[in-house]
Amino acid sequence: MNTISIFFYTFAAVLLFAALKVITSRNPVHSALYLVLCFFQASAIWLLLQAEFLAIALILVYVGAVMVLFLFVVMMLDINIEAMRKGFWSHFPLAASIGALLALELASVLLGGFRLTQAPVAPAMPDGVQYANTKELGIVLYTEYLYPLEIAAVILLVAIVAAIALTLRERKDSKAQNPSDQVRVKATDRMRLVKMDAVRQPMAADAEEGKTP
Repeated sequence: MNTISIFFYTFAAVLLFAALKVITSRNPVHSALYLVLCFFQASAIWLLLQAEFLAIALILVYVGAVMVLFLFVVMMLDINIEAMRKGFWSHFPLAASIGALLALELASVLLGGFRLTQAPVAPAMPDGVQYANTKELGIVLYTEYLYPLEIAAVILLVAIVAAIALTLRERKDSKAQNPSDQVRVKATDRMRLVKMDAVRQPMAADAEEGKTP
């Protein structure tokens, strides 16, 4: 067993442990943190496969953006854990059967990759030119898969616009703000100065003296 195999089994063992803790942890914040650990271990495995771009993308996109959003949402919602756990064991057989079915499907698809006798070898390059899988991935992505990439970009743009529209819509059960009115606001619209004569409020003793016998 060489060094790469030792690192692979180490990262894989930590990945499986963290994935198990994601679904068994009682605290949702701990589950999100264990999921971050899963992403880090998967990124390390990508590095062992010399897929640097995928490893960095996994860290930047999922750990740096998605999981931070998950943590903020979980911490702000104040989820009632006891209410979520009601009926867990009644639905457990169905969930376990679906999980086993998914595991068998993944095993049947990925089983061919474990039968490789040797690691993939980079294609031969001319003298003085180094092979870069990130460059090759970019060339394939923007030539053969250009239209699917543009379609995915349009779908993401529509999702962003829809999220903003849902956030800015006026609802009866919540307060809404109009950004255009906030930009055009002036100081005179916020405060009005009123001049009036000073009025002395009568004291209790003055009120007693003013009474007629």
